[in-house]
Amino acid sequence: MITFIVAVGIIALIFALYLSKSVLKESMGTDKMKEISEAIQEGAMAFLNRQYKTLLPIAIVIIVLLALFTEFGIASAIAFAVGALFSTLAGYMGMYIATRANARTTNAAQTSLKKALGIAFKGGSVMGMGVVGLGLLGVSLLYIFVANQNPDMIPAIDSFAFGASLIALFARVGGGIFTKAADVGADLVGKVEAGIPEDDPRNPAVIADNVGDNVGDVAGMGADLFESFAATSIAAMLLGSALLGTAGVMLPMMLGAAGIVASIIGTLFIYTGDDSNPQSSLNRSLYTSFILSSIAAFLLTKYMLPDHQFQFYIAIQVGLVANILIGIITEYFTSSKFKPVQKIADSSNTGSATNVIYGFSVGLESTALPILVIIGTVAVAYFVPGGGENGFYGIALAAMGMLSMAGTIVAIDAYGPIADNAGGIAEMAGLDPEVRKITDKLDSVGNTTAAIAKGFAIGSAAITAVALFSAFAQRAELLTLDILNPLILLGLFFGAMIPYLFCSLAMRAVSTAAFDMITEVRRQFREIPGLLEGTAKADSKKCIDISTKAAIKQMILPGILAPASIFVVGFGVAAFNPEAALQVIGGMLVGGTASGVLLALTMSNAGGAWDNAKKYIEEGHHGGKGSEAHKAAVVGDTIGDPFKDTAGPSLNAVIKVMGTISLIVAPIIAAMIH
Repeated sequence: MITFIVAVGIIALIFALYLSKSVLKESMGTDKMKEISEAIQEGAMAFLNRQYKTLLPIAIVIIVLLALFTEFGIASAIAFAVGALFSTLAGYMGMYIATRANARTTNAAQTSLKKALGIAFKGGSVMGMGVVGLGLLGVSLLYIFVANQNPDMIPAIDSFAFGASLIALFARVGGGIFTKAADVGADLVGKVEAGIPEDDPRNPAVIADNVGDNVGDVAGMGADLFESFAATSIAAMLLGSALLGTAGVMLPMMLGAAGIVASIIGTLFIYTGDDSNPQSSLNRSLYTSFILSSIAAFLLTKYMLPDHQFQFYIAIQVGLVANILIGIITEYFTSSKFKPVQKIADSSNTGSATNVIYGFSVGLESTALPILVIIGTVAVAYFVPGGGENGFYGIALAAMGMLSMAGTIVAIDAYGPIADNAGGIAEMAGLDPEVRKITDKLDSVGNTTAAIAKGFAIGSAAITAVALFSAFAQRAELLTLDILNPLILLGLFFGAMIPYLFCSLAMRAVSTAAFDMITEVRRQFREIPGLLEGTAKADSKKCIDISTKAAIKQMILPGILAPASIFVVGFGVAAFNPEAALQVIGGMLVGGTASGVLLALTMSNAGGAWDNAKKYIEEGHHGGKGSEAHKAAVVGDTIGDPFKDTAGPSLNAVIKVMGTISLIVAPIIAAMIH
């Protein structure tokens, strides 16, 4: 089985290479299109290089600390390094192709929508296959070399998830700050003040905005779900080892391998059926992966756990169903086809204040149904296998069931920025308006798929966090958390505060960076003769540099907040009472997970709804572009940008990094007790 698992991980990477070559052989179009695409490529890769160079010293310090002070020493340090390295590789892989698929998608749109969809989705699938392939390969190879001969060494692999989660947190925060600083500057000065269209080449921040789409929604989302995949696999392996031995360890990895095969087959269904409806093609791929993953789960549980097949199959299946339900709910609250977004557009008729109030209320309302789905998923996954240790393993398998579809989900998400960039290139290159209509059709579907992918990421993060908490309780030998114990209650409140403080830091970072961007765009409009008339060229590199510097500088404090809180509070309390320290950390994990998930849903869905309300008006409703309703909707969308692309999705990484570092801290403090 382990040979098969490693082979599937390698096959995923080979398939990603095949898709890359398929994209790169397509034409980039005119010299102008090549120039724009290459500027986006250069900006995106420069940002990634600077981001990872900044993180390298932090990673080295953590590797040394893990080697010196953790239970498994060098093994934990190596696992952390591999997790951080593989997460970085996944980001580079996805970014490299996404920024080269954009102009090729634009050029294909001059031929047909179906061809353009195919190129954009292949580009996104490279990220999807990279995430799950590297995730499965990393976990399985570490298992072979670290724990295969000695099951007691399985906890050493925890650090793989910690390395992945730390990189994901900074990728999400840094990418989110970059993209929203550029987006806010481009929108407020370009569309609102100067009255020029979106993606107009006269706007100096447009190239930076297109770069930001990639660093936020390709590299950021990829790192986020790579982390979820790794953390869930390892949590399930830890729980399964104690409960069922080798079969309990192998099943999560086999589910991941089966999900990769299902995602590869699902990719093929993109190119069949209706040529004119991109959403139906993407849905076909998603549901194919869902059905095949369900069949695989049935066969795997029957073969590997014959005495517990029904119970654990139900746990996996409920995780798969949760994917679909959360996707449907998220689409309802963020798509312009449905009333919530249309009502936000209606409220824009009376100004930006009512737009913002109604949009925020939609975000708050949108938390109820996904939370009920998460509650139902956790309850079924826990109680059907019989509760106790079986139940906690069931929860981990439900999370693994959700993440078995990660290859398809990431592909669909990464498709969105490619389609968005394609529209920008069509506008900046001055192509026929019919081309922009095709790219807009692809982009409008991309906005919905991005919102659905964010919903999936939040839902999977919530259940992953529960699985990590279960593994923490096992590692810390915690049987109960007494909520009447003041220490636990204080830990719960402190943990619940962390996501709010994190969001404050992230939102403020966007505001600070956007201020610099707005100042620069205004300066160029004012000081470059002929820029607004279209006879002079904007200095895009200056805007990219502003976003890059701001993101690198501002990402550090919010990035270290969550892991530092667990570390400082845990060891601070442990200095006086180690047993109480584990209880306090347990309270922090409960509080951080609960508030983080609710806040993430609110911010991500409100931002997505504001965005699509603006686009709904731009389609011709309520006076269309340039109307008073449109101006109000642009304000709402601008507020929603850091909600949905910076603070909201970054909370996924926050709650998971709290869980992964707790797995490392727990045995150290537990040893102090004994």
